[in-house]
Amino acid sequence: MFSKIRKFLGPKKLAEGNKIVVNCEKLETRVALLENGSLEEYTVERSNDENIVGSIFKGIVRNIEPGLNAMFVDIGLEKNAFLHFWDAIPEALDSSLEEIQRNGGKNRSKSQQGGGGKGKGRHKKKRIQSKDIPNLYPVGSEVLVQVTKGPIGTKGPRITTNISLPGRYMVLMPRNDQLGISRKIDDPKERARLRKIMSEKLTIPDKMGVILRTVSAGQKVRYFVRDLAILLDQWDEIEEEAANSKAPACVFREPDLIERTVRDFLTDEIDEVLCDDSEAAERMKELIGIISRRSKKRIQFFETPVPIFEKLGIQRQIDDAFFRQVWLPSGGYLVIDETEALIAIDVNTGRAKNQDKMILQTNLEAAEAVARQLRLRNIGGLVVIDFIDMRARRDQMAVYKVMRERLKKDKAKTQVTQISQLGLMEMTRQRLHESLNITINEPCHYCQGRGMIKSAESMSVELQRKLKGILAKNENQKELIVIVHPDVMERLRTHDGELFVELERRYNARLTFRSDATYYREQVVVADARTQKEIRD
Repeated sequence: MFSKIRKFLGPKKLAEGNKIVVNCEKLETRVALLENGSLEEYTVERSNDENIVGSIFKGIVRNIEPGLNAMFVDIGLEKNAFLHFWDAIPEALDSSLEEIQRNGGKNRSKSQQGGGGKGKGRHKKKRIQSKDIPNLYPVGSEVLVQVTKGPIGTKGPRITTNISLPGRYMVLMPRNDQLGISRKIDDPKERARLRKIMSEKLTIPDKMGVILRTVSAGQKVRYFVRDLAILLDQWDEIEEEAANSKAPACVFREPDLIERTVRDFLTDEIDEVLCDDSEAAERMKELIGIISRRSKKRIQFFETPVPIFEKLGIQRQIDDAFFRQVWLPSGGYLVIDETEALIAIDVNTGRAKNQDKMILQTNLEAAEAVARQLRLRNIGGLVVIDFIDMRARRDQMAVYKVMRERLKKDKAKTQVTQISQLGLMEMTRQRLHESLNITINEPCHYCQGRGMIKSAESMSVELQRKLKGILAKNENQKELIVIVHPDVMERLRTHDGELFVELERRYNARLTFRSDATYYREQVVVADARTQKEIRD
């Protein structure tokens, strides 16, 4: 009865709460994360895409480059994977995690359990350094690695021996014995509760580590126990597959977008999940049901003859978000340019009045918009933001704080610096995949990715130069046919006709001009009028 009423009324208002909308089509799957109706994250996975980030391979060391402090490992792909020596050393927990000591309960290590007197039963393990790596992994040796960054441009994938298996509430590190809690959980009482759970309630094998994710806050112990059991079973399967596979081979494939969405995004903060494919909706219910049966109710099959993104107004937000120019509420705007070296973002006042308060307001809006755009476009690497100049240091700090606060929502690792004296803010964002701009688009065939084409005047100048060269080199070719774009032809007819008449007189030649609307503006063909063959430089 309630399901029929719900179907009649449709989903909750789009502007209320947090929602995940899943669009499944033959060639691609799209997932949108909405916060109170605003598109915050957008992920696309094509059916022919091979997402290898997170996948585990049994590889063979092909060559070692001491000058780069790295080695290249064959994992069965077209290009060998890059393994830096530091990525082959057991890593320490980063600053975003609080390390928990194994000091009692079920997680006490063997050396600690056997200790009586001071130092008794404890053997300090020799610390592995980068200089030891070539001896540990000589050329021809097999190594189990995980992809941390997919192939980008001409570069092969980047890998690590520090394997991690993400679960719903925790991340299992089967080759690292450290325990940690995400620092994004800022409630002291909750952190103390989680520390107690890790040290007393979870049976974590020796030489393995666990990190509790942000979504673990407030969850019951049984969820952690179940999640850990699933991850340990998964690791057993990976080890068995690795033992029975001949290198190079993939021994674990990172799940597809549907499963990753359930694992990483379907948290307690999500009020509703709408999916336009019944099979995908049922699959999501099965996946989440393993961890929480209650969460299955939030997943709904949304049947509509109109594409779901268009029906819910998401497509319009996507189209608006991916322009080079992004407008701000105050009338200012951002200009976002992706280059090989960095991402440049310029903040402009636009229609906003040039006053101190208005400048601050525009920059605050820009900080929020930049943080959102980085997530939406999946932009990674070095980002430089040129804010509108602010004289007061307190205004600069206000913008910096807004940026820091908004970046907390980003699952990718980020580092941001304060605004410099030049009005620039520099930051880095973890880049795991190509940006959406590069994934969805390809360089323009006409401008070769420059984003600009030559003017009709420039084409006229170059054409005169080209014809001079042809007529000077070939005395027998005096009758030429020149085919150009209509814009260039209009320029020749209205402005530069006399120049080409003079060219004919000087070289005693005859030039015939034609326009072709199928040509792009920079395309020019010069042919011999007698043979009709194109003359190339």
